[in-house]
Amino acid sequence: MTPHQSPVPKLTDRSALTRNRARANRIGPVDFLHRIVADEIEFRRAEVNRAFTDIAVVTGHPEFWARAIPGATVVTDAPTLDLRPGAHDLVVHAMSLHWSEDPVGQIAQATRALRPDGLFIAAFPAGRTLHELRDALTRAEAQVAGGLSPRVLPMGEIRDLGALLGRAGLALPVADQISQNVSYRNLFHLARDLRGMGEGNALAARLRHPTRRDVLMRAAEIYAESHADPDNADRIRATFELVFLTGWAPDDSQQKPLRPGSAKMSLADALASIRKPQA
Repeated sequence: MTPHQSPVPKLTDRSALTRNRARANRIGPVDFLHRIVADEIEFRRAEVNRAFTDIAVVTGHPEFWARAIPGATVVTDAPTLDLRPGAHDLVVHAMSLHWSEDPVGQIAQATRALRPDGLFIAAFPAGRTLHELRDALTRAEAQVAGGLSPRVLPMGEIRDLGALLGRAGLALPVADQISQNVSYRNLFHLARDLRGMGEGNALAARLRHPTRRDVLMRAAEIYAESHADPDNADRIRATFELVFLTGWAPDDSQQKPLRPGSAKMSLADALASIRKPQA
């Protein structure tokens, strides 16, 4: 860093994140999103039609994932992953990449831990996750306190997240997502579930004192007014979008794209060959 450059601000307070996760385990974890992700990952493994024998899971929720994938090596999502190079044929990054300061670095480390033609799968919240909560808190704080503070983790968009796979050295990248709409009694019941998930505010730039009660009450009103559950107007809706990133460690056996100019037929001829005759 040159003398004229400012340091990049940190996204995550790792100490706060660790405390949030430990509290979630104490109060009884809320793991319905993890169960959805575990089922989706099992489906993707079955679609590959290959037996994976040396699996590693990177996660901030080791208790759940040790049960979800028995026999897997489970390591925490620390900045430096405790994975041996070339030791695994499948690495799953489970529900933690959204808190990473360096997601490309996390994926690159997972890639180094794969054998040639090994599979990488990441799953984590992104996109419009909790956009209703972000809107209600932002508007309430602006109205009541006359300012704004970071309260909901920024979420990446799938078009940007998919590009991380290539940057980390993976081949045949695929990104897709599923959306879950969850109904809650009110904002405070949603907040209770977020604490049970270990997904409370662990942003490095967050306020370091409790939020004023009048801000929270106004946020609850705005949430109920603007984001009611369409199926029950007395409840609110929370959106969770789960992104899945899939890629393969490079290997000579994989399909390769054609070199530019190597096609045997022009685009015009190809289109003409499939054009239906006019009636």
